[in-house]
Amino acid sequence: MRRTRRILWPGAVLGAVVLMAGACSGSAVGTGPGDCVRVVDEETGETGRDCLPLAPESDRVDLTAPTFSHPTRITNPLHPTAEVDQVIMGGQVDGEAFRTEVSLLPGTRTLTFGGTTVQALTSQYVAFSAGRIHEVAFDRYAQADDGSVWYLGEDVFNYEDGVVADTEGTWQAGRDGAPAAMIMPADPEKGDVYRPENLPGVVFEEVTVKETDRTVDGPYGKVEGAITVHELHMDGSTEDKTFAPGYGEFSTGNEGGDLEAVSLAVPMDARQGPPPAQSAALDRAARAVQDGEVTGADLAAVRAAWTAYRDSDAVPKLLRTQMTRDLDTLGEAVGARDEEETVDAALRVAQNASDLRLRYEPVRTVDLERFGMWARQLGIDAAAGAEGAVAGDVTGLELLWERLKGGTPGAEAAAVAADLRAAREAADRKDTGQAGQLAPGLREDIARIAS
Repeated sequence: MRRTRRILWPGAVLGAVVLMAGACSGSAVGTGPGDCVRVVDEETGETGRDCLPLAPESDRVDLTAPTFSHPTRITNPLHPTAEVDQVIMGGQVDGEAFRTEVSLLPGTRTLTFGGTTVQALTSQYVAFSAGRIHEVAFDRYAQADDGSVWYLGEDVFNYEDGVVADTEGTWQAGRDGAPAAMIMPADPEKGDVYRPENLPGVVFEEVTVKETDRTVDGPYGKVEGAITVHELHMDGSTEDKTFAPGYGEFSTGNEGGDLEAVSLAVPMDARQGPPPAQSAALDRAARAVQDGEVTGADLAAVRAAWTAYRDSDAVPKLLRTQMTRDLDTLGEAVGARDEEETVDAALRVAQNASDLRLRYEPVRTVDLERFGMWARQLGIDAAAGAEGAVAGDVTGLELLWERLKGGTPGAEAAAVAADLRAAREAADRKDTGQAGQLAPGLREDIARIAS
């Protein structure tokens, strides 16, 4: 599930599984007979002596083997993977602006576990901290015949300074003894218990449904039928999450601390008709502050464009908060002559402007614009000699291409793929000059596709 925490494993291997039989020291209230999942220290990766306080086995609703006749028809209202094209989430984590794009990828993935072969949908999760690439995951889901949704694994890539630092949290049903794991019951009731991740020592979560039939504030009005669950993690920590019909995972945390919550989702929040007239002015102003040295006039122009847009359209609360915060940060950075923070804040402003377009334009149209945005950023960061940022920019382009390539004609697709390969090679050898030279070509490639 969602991922603002990650166990760090110094030299750990799958053989370090910590599901033990028999009694263990410390409190083991609620564990099933002979069932002890050891607490693992998040910072060191060391296995402790205490057992996690697991719920009784009698409360679990994920103990019956699922049957998958039509696994990619994922229509469970609280986890409607097949029906949600893209979700934008925002908030803050560890004091930094936090934004995610969750997108349904085309096609299916075949997985085999327990003697069963299942087709799964893939959801691409991309998290940005302070506007920069932070984590990527490819999540695999399938729906059982009873309407429950099952998590079949994830490929995880955690980034530091634009490059992959580790792949901790990666798992797949049928590999190294990992079972398929229920992530949403068909009809959750208060007190239900299930494990969305169930490979102790590698990934583990136990979830208890706390409340059902809630009404929550959505991006554009009240949403009925939400649930709140309580998650127990492998390090002994806990957190509450909300899931809402039409959205799936809706929020984690709160406004006073770490928060990751839905800013906007399509098609749930889509609206027919053209975008507000003020949208084009906001896009131009956001691009201007991203493209070059930000002057006082540029700052005033983007603030004015944002005010005009905000007054003309119903902007979701979280998106409004994010744009206001990022513009304030941009102004402070310009005033302090902090070039690095100016570049990052300007990038976040451009990201927010693209998110606002999702309400009125197809996801593909917005993703094409985002591709152009990251190609511009590649040129900016390459000119600054920022090796890590350049590597992260190329990753952003590659992830968008995963979403775009399926609908792109052969010749145009080949051109993008070739330029992306060259950009990746340049980034990997830390040749920012060559990467910067490729940026205009990538912008031209995507402009031809968008035209």
